Amino acid sequence: MEANYCLLPGRDVLRLSGADVRTFLQALVTRDLDHLSPKNAVYGALLTPQGKYLFDFFIAQQDDDLLLDVEAARRDELVKRLNMYRLRADVTIERADNWQVHAVFDGDIGLEQAVGAARAFGDGVAFVDPRLAAAGARIMAPAGQADEILGATGLIAGEAADYDYVRLNLALPDSGRDLVVDKSLMLESNLDALHGVDFDKGCFVGQELTARTKYRALVRKRLLPVTIDGPVPVPNAPLMAGDKEIASMRSGQGDRGLALVRLDRLAEAGGLGLSLTADGTTVTPAMPDWAEFPLQESE
Repeated sequence: MEANYCLLPGRDVLRLSGADVRTFLQALVTRDLDHLSPKNAVYGALLTPQGKYLFDFFIAQQDDDLLLDVEAARRDELVKRLNMYRLRADVTIERADNWQVHAVFDGDIGLEQAVGAARAFGDGVAFVDPRLAAAGARIMAPAGQADEILGATGLIAGEAADYDYVRLNLALPDSGRDLVVDKSLMLESNLDALHGVDFDKGCFVGQELTARTKYRALVRKRLLPVTIDGPVPVPNAPLMAGDKEIASMRSGQGDRGLALVRLDRLAEAGGLGLSLTADGTTVTPAMPDWAEFPLQESE
């Protein structure tokens, strides 16, 4: 039987509370929290002052608290960074150690099928993926609750690899594997197209460079989906057209993956559909189905 959902063991939950919590986070993250409510979750990132990627996360509201679905391996680094900015703000940042994150990628859990649509789920929250509704839903809840509720509805639990293949098939980046700390740019990583950046919200950390990249058409690379014929290339493996490097491999599984592609070099070498190689494996880049950005920015 095919799985409908899975635990995401690489994700953890933070709870932010206090009278200043919204204004505190609003001044830091790439997404406008005016879009955040108990009925709508958002996706955003925290950048360096130079506009480079540090952390990305999903944010849901529960009563007056904010719940963050974050990369588990770097959770404590995020807490440290947030505390650095907190100063005298009335904000409490807690690690929700007894909570889990699940992904529901095939099944109805009573959510409106709109990006970010959210509702209470047991003692936690459930929401449609704020990046792309086709990715399904995510749940933040106390340990064991999601499995109990979802199992009672007849949904079948799978493995994180099941969700990973869905993610790759939809060309959605993964924290830590597709987004490189202190290096990735938001537009190169498609966070603008995935509802992760608001350019009209006012200031946030790294806003100046991010806006300049957009309005001066300085996007030279894009994270694109690739089909893989052969063993999955290792992360960061160069993808070649003859003796010219066109792209750099990111995450992959089976016949699907993501690669950071130099748009100018791809265009010069033949464009989409061009077969690239890495250690005997053939890799072919394409455009995401949801993409609205041009393959190559105008000069």
